[in-house]
Amino acid sequence: MNETEGVAPEVESILAAAAEREGGTDRLAVSARSFPAAFAAAESEGRVPVIAEVKPTSPTTDGERDEDPVALAKSMVAGGAAAISVLTEPDHFGGSLDALTAVREAVSVPVLRKDFVLREAQLDAVAADAVLLIARFVDDLPKLVAAARDRGFQPLVEVHSRAELDAALAADADLIGVNNRDLARLEVDLSTFEELAPRVPDDVTLVAESGITSSEDVRRMREAGADALLIGTAVMDGDPEANARRLTTQDQ
Repeated sequence: MNETEGVAPEVESILAAAAEREGGTDRLAVSARSFPAAFAAAESEGRVPVIAEVKPTSPTTDGERDEDPVALAKSMVAGGAAAISVLTEPDHFGGSLDALTAVREAVSVPVLRKDFVLREAQLDAVAADAVLLIARFVDDLPKLVAAARDRGFQPLVEVHSRAELDAALAADADLIGVNNRDLARLEVDLSTFEELAPRVPDDVTLVAESGITSSEDVRRMREAGADALLIGTAVMDGDPEANARRLTTQDQ
């Protein structure tokens, strides 16, 4: 879709940096751990399937966490996280490819690469179990989804609007994330997920992203149809293990 007009200045800066970022020199072949299987395992153990995010900082949060990413990820898994997301965007989120590699080697759950991937070569920068593809910013979404799968990645296609959801489904995405954050104003509205979820086929694994901070938010997104939740700030703000346990516990 590659619709970059009207985005917030912070996002424009992120996209400009992403456009200049090179990819890997060798084509990757990934043996991925399954996100749907991890979500099902969490459900069977009575936990809410949560992808907990290692996020050192972001344009929408205050401060920075500079702890060892591996220690953070391990504590999230100990708290019940079904999977881990690692920011690899270096300029605005403090992420790194090395952090993702170290985390993936240290934990047994699936790991998502969270970044602004715009073209095929950037898929080859680092191995992960899944890679985020933001529908709004990709020129040829079907091609990039297919390229990710050809390498073994599970593409998590992120959408925010009906048009983006339609594009994701047309690209045969079977793992879709609905971002509750409007990238034009950087405002969060959980009703975004509630509006789009009924339009998603049952055979698609659906992830609610952004703005989930409380047990009430967890229940709300689950009742609206979320198979899993991607949670960053609410896990990172304080004790990651305790926060993960609070947000993954169904008996709340």
